[in-house]
Amino acid sequence: MAQYVYGKNVVRQILNDNKKIYEIVIGEGFKDKEILKLISASKAPIRSLPRKKMDSLLKTEHHQGIACSIDEYKTYTLDELISTIPEGKLPLFVMLDGLEDPQNLGAILRTCDCVGADGVIIGKHRSVSLNATVAKTSTGAIDTVKVSVVTNLSQSLQYLKEKGFWVVGADAKKAIDYRQIQADVPLVLVVGSEGFGISELVSRQCDYMAALPMVGKVTSLNASVACGIFLYEIYSKRNPVM
Repeated sequence: MAQYVYGKNVVRQILNDNKKIYEIVIGEGFKDKEILKLISASKAPIRSLPRKKMDSLLKTEHHQGIACSIDEYKTYTLDELISTIPEGKLPLFVMLDGLEDPQNLGAILRTCDCVGADGVIIGKHRSVSLNATVAKTSTGAIDTVKVSVVTNLSQSLQYLKEKGFWVVGADAKKAIDYRQIQADVPLVLVVGSEGFGISELVSRQCDYMAALPMVGKVTSLNASVACGIFLYEIYSKRNPVM
């Protein structure tokens, strides 16, 4: 099934990757020479639309005047995620428990790409899916970070623990300081939803919780910001400055 994705970075990545494109939609007045050159070389069908019609088609005003129709984004099984981890690399997955904001998912995918995480795991139900907003916010990372959609997050964690993974939850309840995370083992970092945190069933599968210090008046961070801090702490422990 095809879907529209939009934004300069997203379309540029798709064109550079030579993905199958059913249609490219260009807003009147679009002048990015680099992308126009890529479009010309792609030989994909092109449609030009006035700004308002493009807004209506894509159901957003934030498309930057460029969109394309492609197949839905591929997802993977847990076993496929595990099988693609390079030999000798310490695995790192991120599980998102009930995350609903597509911009947060896009930002997390972007950070996962930056730190070399091996995949993101999301739930099939009550969770954001891979859509155009996620693609735009990820600035291309939706194509480079593998995503697994699972029916049961708790059972998936149990399965990963049987495979040798340790599970750390990003939660303040009975938590150690995030700088005490043990990073020299295969890890799954669990990040909860924007409003409710990590669910009870998922928290039971966590080996321990880790929290970010909060010394100001604000008591929580945006999910993607918190996830980014945790991921870079893990990265820094695994890649110390020589």
